Amino acid sequence: MDGEKIKLRLENISQSFITNNRVFDAAVDVSLDVKDNEFLVILGPGRCGKTVLLNMIAGIEKPVDGRILLDGEEIDGSDERIGMVFQKRALMPWKTVMENVEFGLKLKGVPKAERRAVAQKYINLVGLQGFEKSYPDALSGGMKQRVSIARAYTNNPEILLMDEPFGALDAQTRYAMEEEVQRIWQTEKRTVIFVTNNIEEAVYLADRIVLLTNCPAKVKAVYDVNLPRPRDTIDPEFLRLRKEISENTDLAL
Repeated sequence: MDGEKIKLRLENISQSFITNNRVFDAAVDVSLDVKDNEFLVILGPGRCGKTVLLNMIAGIEKPVDGRILLDGEEIDGSDERIGMVFQKRALMPWKTVMENVEFGLKLKGVPKAERRAVAQKYINLVGLQGFEKSYPDALSGGMKQRVSIARAYTNNPEILLMDEPFGALDAQTRYAMEEEVQRIWQTEKRTVIFVTNNIEEAVYLADRIVLLTNCPAKVKAVYDVNLPRPRDTIDPEFLRLRKEISENTDLAL
């Protein structure tokens, strides 16, 4: 990481909740540097605290300890420079693809012609040209997720958070969307933090993988993925790294 700009820094982040009159630790003392334009994957077993960590970066939840720095300055709460794509796509069913994608810019008061032009750029980028007037209930699961990605990019975030965005898709659509999100990232270079519990998906997408322990989440290991893109899932080095990570991953509780 020497000589590369640090875009986001987590310093000793912890999060706890009170459940049934008891303190429940979700994340403990997590420190992490994220490089500018890096595709970083946060990997861990189900319910280990991955989403809690992402929510703190997004400003949805406030850490009980530690601090988060963006470009060297501490952030406290939500920040327009950070966008998020959820597993549950949260599209507005009464709005068309275009209206969903341009919605953030509309809230900011961007004139219609300008916001439509920006939205159209990202609709084209995710391969949905021709579906601008379609409503979500007419789209497949993969197409809906493309709308979510286009909407996030339209708001021009410097960091894009993706919380298990393909977890609800069938296997074939998931593979297609993994290729698609990688293509979009290579076209529109930004910092991406992608959460998954799928080891093969992590190795396929990541520049680096941060492996978390079972809950409460702590950083267990960090893996550099020095494989050329596009990646071959049956390449011996791919299989070796997948096996190494698998053997080091905690079983889900």
